[in-house]
Order: sequence, then structure tokens, then C-alpha cells
Amino acid sequence: MPTYIALFRGINVGGRHRIKMADLRSLLEDLGLEDVNSYIQSGNVVFRSKKVDTSELSEQISAAIAENYDFKPNVFILEKKKFIRAMEANPFPDAESDDRRLHLTFLEAEPENPDMDGLREVKKESEEYELKGQKFYLYAPEGIGRSKLANKAEKLLGVSTTSRNWRTMGKIREMAEELM
Repeated sequence: MPTYIALFRGINVGGRHRIKMADLRSLLEDLGLEDVNSYIQSGNVVFRSKKVDTSELSEQISAAIAENYDFKPNVFILEKKKFIRAMEANPFPDAESDDRRLHLTFLEAEPENPDMDGLREVKKESEEYELKGQKFYLYAPEGIGRSKLANKAEKLLGVSTTSRNWRTMGKIREMAEELM
């Protein structure tokens, strides 16, 4: 049975869209997902499922949350191999040791007309980024909170996104690999 990673966009951030992880795990189990496990409060879930259509899974999970809470989050679902390949494709391997400043952003779709000039304009000299299909890698050595590029990337890319720092990515990968 395949292993999946669900990355929830915007839950438990800034006191909004609150869901206790125990409640989220229970909700997902009620949908028939197996071996559900979460990492930190910002919506990172690893699970197994017989269903293989990630779009259908995403919509089912999002609809279940909307039914039980006052919002409908975007849920990015990746099969374990795709998640690991995204990590292995990191164009900034030297930055992996700075795991709180290296970020991987998953895009809902491949951008049709990303504003590459806009990305270059807001980028600090110290920052590095690369867009690869539905992935946007960003190394912000001065911190993500001070990065105009991080703040404006979604708008400039023109698609919905969700980001995780490299430390979180590594923890999620460990959880997924434990589910053979």
C-alpha cells in the first residue's frame, strides 16, 4: 500500500484555522487512511492509503475539514517517492546544513507565466532560488522572515503554494521511510 505525505496550507498559523493534530489524525483515519502520523502543529501528515489518485485524496481531505471546521484548506499530497525525489533534486546541497533557512515550496500546479523578473527584483543578494516544475527551492541565509522573495513568491509564481524548511522536510521523510 502506497505511502503519502499531506502538506496542509495555512492551518494553525498565526492562531487561525486551528486543528489539533490528534483531531486531524482521527479525521483522516475516519476517511479510511491508515498508519496516520503527524509532525508538528502546522499540518504535516504521513499516511498509507489504497487510493492512488492524489487529487481525489486531496479534495476528500479538504472537504472533510470544511465539513468539521470553518475553513477549507489546500492540501498538497505527494507520494513518498515523489517527495524524496524533490528533496534529492535540491539545487543547493551545501545549504542543507542550514536546515532552517533552506526551504522547499510545493506548487499546486506548474506555473504558466511565472514572473521571473519580479522574482529577481525582490531577491536579496545573499539569497538563492530555483524553480523546477512544481517545486521552488529557496535558500534565505538571512532568514525567511526577512525575505521579500519568500513573502512574494506565491504571487509572482501565480499558483497556490506551501513551504517547509529543510529540517521539517527531513523529519517528514524519516516518518515516511518508517512506513515501508
